[in-house]
Amino acid sequence: MDAGNHLEVFLVSAVAAILAIRGYLHFTGYPQLGDDDLHIAHVLWGGLLMLASIIILVTFLSKAAENLAVIIGGIGFGTFIDEVGKFVTQDNDYFFKPSVAIIYTIFIMVFLGVRAVQTRRQYSQTEYLMNAIRDLEEVALHDLDSDEKRRVLIYLSKSDPNNPLVSELRDVLERAQLVPKPRPNIFMRIKGWLQSRYRKMSSMRWFHSGLIIFFLFQLTGSFIYVVSLAISNEHETLSWVEWARLLSSSVSAVFVLLGVLTLRRSRITAFTMFERSILVSIFFTQIFVFYEERFGALVGFTIDLLILIALRFMIERERSTLIKQQ
Repeated sequence: MDAGNHLEVFLVSAVAAILAIRGYLHFTGYPQLGDDDLHIAHVLWGGLLMLASIIILVTFLSKAAENLAVIIGGIGFGTFIDEVGKFVTQDNDYFFKPSVAIIYTIFIMVFLGVRAVQTRRQYSQTEYLMNAIRDLEEVALHDLDSDEKRRVLIYLSKSDPNNPLVSELRDVLERAQLVPKPRPNIFMRIKGWLQSRYRKMSSMRWFHSGLIIFFLFQLTGSFIYVVSLAISNEHETLSWVEWARLLSSSVSAVFVLLGVLTLRRSRITAFTMFERSILVSIFFTQIFVFYEERFGALVGFTIDLLILIALRFMIERERSTLIKQQ
């Protein structure tokens, strides 16, 4: 049930690996590891790192080993997928223009696939019990902290109460000695820092109005983009990439407009419309932006991602406020 956090760490590690490799190759003039007859492509190193992560998972049982395997596996996958251009072109073109868009699309598909399994699947009582037993490995390792104990108790509360294991495991928990909570890893610290910054910003008076202004600018920008395409291609046919980017930008702009129009009636509805606008941008528009601009599209993607985090936090906050008022 840690799949969500592991997925985030995996993707961050993969993206970091790609950026590090591309940056290193750019600044070192794309050196070749080998001789005139051999070239050891870094796709092989990616495979070795993914193999190492599998070996760690099947050899060691601790949470630390699991977290290490996720990081190494993410780095390995990023190192592997970075060379996708060589394997989709006849001339082994590492600089194949659509390769960055392909990489981005694969990451999006992985993210959506894991999230779909997480959100749509209902865990059974047996699965909750199995997760409780798995987390109790920390008792044997003398590494159980208060958060882990609380989580195991939640799993046991959702397990079959008639199963004799449930009461036995509760007794084990009561007798277990707890250790101080470990310091969060760097990914969790960065995530927590961003959440705390947004928590402070979203409580300021100007934040909501600033967000509205931002989305109005986005709506205006989409309109300008449509007009500029129409003018610049007055006597030419738009490419399929331009048509796709135009269509997805228009859909995103429609959600922004709906959000602005519903703001006075319901903040939750308005913020949900803004969230859908950003999701359309991330899952559709950005694919074609990466196709055209390659790594230059990272700035816009990062901004979209930060705005999405802010919107989701604000939606949860508005829902909590609404529940308290009822």
